Amino acid sequence: MLNFYFFAYAALGKGLSGGDRIFIEFARRWSKENNLKIYLWKEGYLMCKRQNLTESKVKFKIAQMEPWYKMGFVINYFARIVEGLITGLELKLENSPETIVYSASEFWMDSIPAFILKKRFPKIKWVAAWYQTAPNPIKGFSFKQRKEKYRANAFIYWLMQFPIKRLISSSADFVIVNNSDEKKQFRNLAKKNRVIICLGAVDLESINSFKKTNKNIGKVYDGVFQGRFHPQKGVTELVDIWKKIVDKKNDAYLAVIGDGPLMNKVRAKIKGENLDRNIKLFGYVFDGEKKFRIFSQSRVVLHPAFFDSGGMAAAEAMAFGLPGVCFDLDSLKSYYTQGMIKAKKENLDDFSEKVYSLLINKKLYLKLSKEALELIENFWSWDGRAREIFNFITK
Repeated sequence: MLNFYFFAYAALGKGLSGGDRIFIEFARRWSKENNLKIYLWKEGYLMCKRQNLTESKVKFKIAQMEPWYKMGFVINYFARIVEGLITGLELKLENSPETIVYSASEFWMDSIPAFILKKRFPKIKWVAAWYQTAPNPIKGFSFKQRKEKYRANAFIYWLMQFPIKRLISSSADFVIVNNSDEKKQFRNLAKKNRVIICLGAVDLESINSFKKTNKNIGKVYDGVFQGRFHPQKGVTELVDIWKKIVDKKNDAYLAVIGDGPLMNKVRAKIKGENLDRNIKLFGYVFDGEKKFRIFSQSRVVLHPAFFDSGGMAAAEAMAFGLPGVCFDLDSLKSYYTQGMIKAKKENLDDFSEKVYSLLINKKLYLKLSKEALELIENFWSWDGRAREIFNFITK
């Protein structure tokens, strides 16, 4: 029996990032036959509770963030880093390869305690999660068709990652990345076969159970999007793309699932383009019947990310037989080998044309729909993915 220690102090908010989803699903499965404890704070615990992880054999160590929690995001952020630092210095572990420390993100509050414990107990294994490398700090999240460059966001992201990358490269036993392109960030570990590519997965058991009891659901939405309202996700450009589709099909209806810092900009843009009747914002929707019903009622999934390392959000929709459209990013080549049409990078016209072709070409639609469903059912099971990663780090 192994002893796992997860650090997930970075987990925050009602939304669920890809990294959050991965650590929760790994913990759910690895704890069945091993000891597993997660170090987090109140918001992270509530996130786990919403995902029913608290009903498993996982143990939790919840950090008390009062009064820092009420002092704003920045102070709370650094308070969690300090909490992680203290935990790394005080926690006593068995100095053995059967002790495995997992940092759930590359953020300081998760990576620093893992690094300290590895230095204190050199025989343990440190498994570090690194799911997306920050863009060039000078270029930012900038693209030809984008007026706002978000350089400040990109610089802060890059600055945060810079020291952690060195710690992982020098001290981690394994690093988990999202795609083959990210593997290049850790060449030394890659030479030792210590870089693990985790493509993510979807909850096929729950989805198939829903589909079995909810057959013949009518289509309501021509398209659906799910994701964080963040500069890298192309969510403001999503409105531009849908406007181009509405110009050809005036009753085209888009369902948008998600929330984030760009929500107000998206709302304003929808209103400015007079698309109130063509786009419905659902906000964040928890896993379960409501979200599954929206996917069942949709025809095509849109994944217009300009900068991305994966795409589990789109994969969840594809599990309902929805073909998709995304930009032809290098990071997505290993993710969507079928069932997803690739549009020219940063080309909104080409993206909208690809979506429209799926809406009017029944033969193409059925072909891509079948491919999408086969891809997810054959390669995107959480049971299979968790077993694959477990075998890699414990061999």
